[in-house]
Amino acid sequence: MTYLIDAWLDRPHPYLRILNRETGEACAVLEEEALEELREQGDLDLQELSCNEPLVLKELVRNLFLFCYSRALRP
Repeated sequence: MTYLIDAWLDRPHPYLRILNRETGEACAVLEEEALEELREQGDLDLQELSCNEPLVLKELVRNLFLFCYSRALRP
């Protein structure tokens, strides 16, 4: 399965979505609060979002999925 990162970070209410490239379905959505938490932790590097290197993007998508799952498990 391949993914597409759809990031709108320069808006008043930024968000980032990970989309299934084949279906366009959103697999994960990170909104303003989650993005700020990622930035504070140092886990979101805006340079990585504009990178074209497959291994860097693969690791970024992996980390974003893990972050989403960990947030979902919080009480």
